[in-house]
Amino acid sequence: MEQSLDRREPQVFLNGRMVPASQAHLAVYDAGVVLGATVTELVRTFRHEPFRLDDHLRRLAQSLHFVGFDIGMSMEELGHTVRSLVANNVALLTPEDELGLVIFVTAGEYPTYAGGAAGSVRTTPTVCAHTFPLPFELWAAKVQSGVHLVTPSIRHVPPQCYDPKMKCRSRMHYYLADQQARLVDRDASALLLDLDGNVTETGAANFLMVEDGTIVSPSLRNTLPGVSRATVIELAAKLGIPFAVRDFQVFDAVNADEAFLASTPYCLMSVTRINGTQIGTGKPGLIYQRLAQAWSERVGLDIVRQVVDGAKRRTAKS
Repeated sequence: MEQSLDRREPQVFLNGRMVPASQAHLAVYDAGVVLGATVTELVRTFRHEPFRLDDHLRRLAQSLHFVGFDIGMSMEELGHTVRSLVANNVALLTPEDELGLVIFVTAGEYPTYAGGAAGSVRTTPTVCAHTFPLPFELWAAKVQSGVHLVTPSIRHVPPQCYDPKMKCRSRMHYYLADQQARLVDRDASALLLDLDGNVTETGAANFLMVEDGTIVSPSLRNTLPGVSRATVIELAAKLGIPFAVRDFQVFDAVNADEAFLASTPYCLMSVTRINGTQIGTGKPGLIYQRLAQAWSERVGLDIVRQVVDGAKRRTAKS
């Protein structure tokens, strides 16, 4: 299954083989390229070990079943493979750095666009897993002082088109939404609304607000049930913080006591402005801080400090 590998170069798992990253290529007529027909998961490491990998694989299995992709291996086998991939690639990191792990599956190669290669097209799913060092410098300032969110005119894809519980890469609406948000503030991210004006999520994170001591999540009718969101629910229960799920609008969000994002790469990030309006005190709030502390205790390191220190280290190297 494996060939002789250059251990000085990160490896990629692609269609049953481990290959050097420089040799990992998709056909230009792969359905993931021409149709965006791709389901995916993003995992991160803590202390070089994948965090909640089984939960990500469970969600991937559900997405694969929903779209009808048969990858020819069990989630147990895939889990063993990606753990081996991570073990190989973390050896190239410093002890302080961490990896992001991307797993994606496309519908395979698309015969219509293959041209002269049509006779050799592989119509079984393309299965790939690759890693990258987490770019802490992208998040360091925001995990300390908070992020500005802007609600664009672009609306979230309604669940009548495809179920948001499927994590996929058909994400043009996220891209366009972020482009609009950055016309308002180049450091902002987009907070998408549904067709009825309800708050949903950003392109990379679940949005949560705090109202009278209760963490409130948008309805899952329009949002992905994130693994980091699930971690927040577990930590909140341990801390005795109520958690509720319901529809709410921008009016509610800007009047919240505090708000924050939950996402795999950086875990938690406070939201201190929405459409230029200050949220709460304009600083990371008490519940955000309690959750960050509890998350840090769970993984055995300070999740905010790791991002801040990692950014300084990576910036110094460049």
